[in-house]
Amino acid sequence: MWWIARDSAEVEDQVRILARIFSAVRPQSLPFASFCRPIQLILSGTKRRELQDEGDDMTGKTRCAWVPANKPDYVHYHDTEWGRPVHDDQRLFEMLILEGAQAGLSWYTILQRREGYREAFKNFDPKKVARMTDAQLEDVLANGAIIRNRLKVFSTRKNAQVFLAIQKEFGSFDAYVWGFIGGKPKVNRPKTMKDVPATTPESDALSKDLKKRGMSFVGSAIIYAYMQAVGLVNDHTVDCFKAAR
Repeated sequence: MWWIARDSAEVEDQVRILARIFSAVRPQSLPFASFCRPIQLILSGTKRRELQDEGDDMTGKTRCAWVPANKPDYVHYHDTEWGRPVHDDQRLFEMLILEGAQAGLSWYTILQRREGYREAFKNFDPKKVARMTDAQLEDVLANGAIIRNRLKVFSTRKNAQVFLAIQKEFGSFDAYVWGFIGGKPKVNRPKTMKDVPATTPESDALSKDLKKRGMSFVGSAIIYAYMQAVGLVNDHTVDCFKAAR
């Protein structure tokens, strides 16, 4: 029995199930992305309704100064993801790749293309990404709804391979990465964004180790942004309603 989705997270679950069902019956001449486009439109519509429903909250709460109030999707990211501890390996891999893709760009540029990245890189399943062929990566460069940077696209496969090696060595990437900050979030409580560092000794150490293992686009500044995103550190400013109390 199908269920009525209450939010975009449940719609995403439905899309994945539908995709598996439809992939068995779609005409071979019809590209998978085109076949699933109507489902993606349902998902994006649900997300827009969610963001619209949150409109009243957007104007009545104080947030970190870097959050533009006129971009609901950015507000939603800040309120529901940024700084929240992540322990799921697939999500940790997703954010590692997206933060690397951001290098030299704004985070919003990547955030707007997040679904494109998920489609291009197998919903960030590291095992599937690690097996992508050169031809598949070339197709991503030609057709993917992402930033078409050859070095970044091809580094995703290598980073996935290193990610899997870390999982094998430590049991999970979660165990590995959280070990760099002692297993619990580091809460900084900065007064303003001027008090937020670009790098720290912890990001230096994690960056150095990832590079040593063969990853790229994992410089210390990128890694500190990653640590903020997945909640290894909490840098919500003290006036933000999401700040640790």
